Amino acid sequence: MYSKTKILPFTKDTYPKEHENTEILRLREAMESADAIVIGAGAGLSTSAGFTYSGERFTKWFSDFAEAYGFRDMYAGGFYPYETKEEFWAYWARYIYCNRYLDAPNPLYEELFALIKDRDYFVITTNVDHCFQKAGFEKQRLFYTQGDYGLFQSVNPALQKTYDNEDWVIKAMEAQGFVKNADGVFEMPKSGVQMTIPTALLPKCPDDGSDLTTNLRADALFVEDEGWHRAAERYMTFLRRHRGMRVLFLELGVGSNTPGIIKYPFWEMTQENPQAVYACINQGEAVCPDEIVERSICLNQDIREVLALCKADSPRIS
Repeated sequence: MYSKTKILPFTKDTYPKEHENTEILRLREAMESADAIVIGAGAGLSTSAGFTYSGERFTKWFSDFAEAYGFRDMYAGGFYPYETKEEFWAYWARYIYCNRYLDAPNPLYEELFALIKDRDYFVITTNVDHCFQKAGFEKQRLFYTQGDYGLFQSVNPALQKTYDNEDWVIKAMEAQGFVKNADGVFEMPKSGVQMTIPTALLPKCPDDGSDLTTNLRADALFVEDEGWHRAAERYMTFLRRHRGMRVLFLELGVGSNTPGIIKYPFWEMTQENPQAVYACINQGEAVCPDEIVERSICLNQDIREVLALCKADSPRIS
């Protein structure tokens, strides 16, 4: 349907400063004049907020696993073929804890919320780290399409339900030997921790005793529970209510892994609505199709840097 046109990166090495300023001014004006803002968020947004899956964060929580098995990032560890379920779930307890129950290293989500909290907005996201809700976004204005680290589902496909896992995660962290500091955050003691949990702590379904697994869209067995379907309907209702109005489709950090969820629909809705504007902020992947290029704002920059320039008290760009 579309012929992709890559928008060249707006960097000091590529464009003069006035060109970069023009695009940020257009974004500020689009946010101010919009009747509604639809935010589409991908992994790049959380990366900009400091939720990285390698480097210092990985070393802090998984140095023992890295030493034992040689992987160097959380994703690799999540797919490693551990010999026992006890070790597999020890790893995943840490993974869920640091990526779901801890705050992001910097306040990007809170800064985004401050920008749009008084506007008519809705968020669709492929992120599963719950950062939007922790930052204050209204639950009724959020649609998590790919699941939530904070939920389990049964391996029994007949049970189309999800289960909160926070209590289990806390117990599994304690069972490995992690201790809470004065702020209530788990830390690894100097003596180290275990890389397993007790067999009795393996997560089981409270309804039928079957094994539990993470509620993440990895295959066709992903559970779309009642809450998922209600959120999907609220999203579609929001789009219908604002059809033909001045809508800003604000895409933040969405890559090309699953473009059919956010990116392609945003392009299509912008093309269908002459009043709509499409904005993409994504370092290294800011693109739009030729068909909507005149109503598109593409910024190949760090999301947090761009949003800082969109604040009402930010110096007006000339």
